[in-house]
Amino acid sequence: MAAPGAVVAAQGDSSESGLILSDSTTGDVKRPQFGTRFLTDPRQVFQHNAWDNVEWTEEQETAAKKKVLENSQPLPPEKQEDFDCRANEYWNDFYTIHENRFFKDRHWLFTEFPELAPQSGFNHPDVSGGQQKQQQQRLDPEQSTDVAALPHADGDFPGSSATCRILEVGCGVGNTVFPILKTNNDPGLFVYCCDFSSTAVELVKTNPEYDHGRCFAFVHDLSDEEADYPVPDASLDVIVLIFVLSALHPDKMQASISRLARLLKPGGVMLLRDYGRYDMAQLRFKKGRCLSENFYVRGDGTRVYFFTQDELHEMFTEAGLEKVQNLVDRRLQVNRGKQLTMYRVWIQCKYRKALVQPPETQA
Repeated sequence: MAAPGAVVAAQGDSSESGLILSDSTTGDVKRPQFGTRFLTDPRQVFQHNAWDNVEWTEEQETAAKKKVLENSQPLPPEKQEDFDCRANEYWNDFYTIHENRFFKDRHWLFTEFPELAPQSGFNHPDVSGGQQKQQQQRLDPEQSTDVAALPHADGDFPGSSATCRILEVGCGVGNTVFPILKTNNDPGLFVYCCDFSSTAVELVKTNPEYDHGRCFAFVHDLSDEEADYPVPDASLDVIVLIFVLSALHPDKMQASISRLARLLKPGGVMLLRDYGRYDMAQLRFKKGRCLSENFYVRGDGTRVYFFTQDELHEMFTEAGLEKVQNLVDRRLQVNRGKQLTMYRVWIQCKYRKALVQPPETQA
């Protein structure tokens, strides 16, 4: 599966820092997180490398829509099927080429997603009512190969005695997982991470910072709703999806989110950051790269979708989750040497599972 950061880097974009958030449709309060550098005088645009919270003019939005429309002729069905069938091959090739030299750890994580930091308030009793043990379960390295593919009973799975469990889907080479493990020293923490690419997962496992006592990495196809996870339903406090949902075929997104939602404990939260509609990466695609509306294939065979806030909101609520945050992040990046401006659009979401589930949604 698409690695967080890998998708960005594949488009020649290595910047995920200095984020500023604003809500364009939902009425959420603006929440500047990393910067407050605002472009008030257009003549000063090349004075800095980036500007926060940049609103588009009507002309810019019209031009972006026109550009997308010009390149919207989809590839023939047989070619689309080939990219779908060979998705695993393309992602393995990607990580074989780049390994872990291509990526940067996401140090902005704990500002935007404080749920990942220590003492985030997720150490609560098990949904069965019994208090969980404080000591995390230790897993023998040799046991970590095929656990995800095996059936398990409640209380008999990696990290079963942890008091706080985090799953990252689409972990890539660990640029989210390792900052969590280094920053969050909660003794009851256990982190799960998975990726579609077996090459990426192997890079995580062979990283010197990989701790079998606090982390479990496994290969998993997010788009396969029948594939088993190594944890039971209602067992996770946090699920993280960073630049990963966009790599799935649009027809498979809803089922994937709904399956993940069942893994959350009541009160658990799903965190997402992904590409927004008319992001620079979308506008750069040439003719012959469109698979379907707002869904494209890159030169290396990996795929990417560009979301609206409403699309994501509909998916999360259909999965039975409640909105905590749904924000659009617009940022102007500047190449001062070449006198170029680049407009980035990302969407950030937090959706929570209700503490009391309606009878029809309870497992």
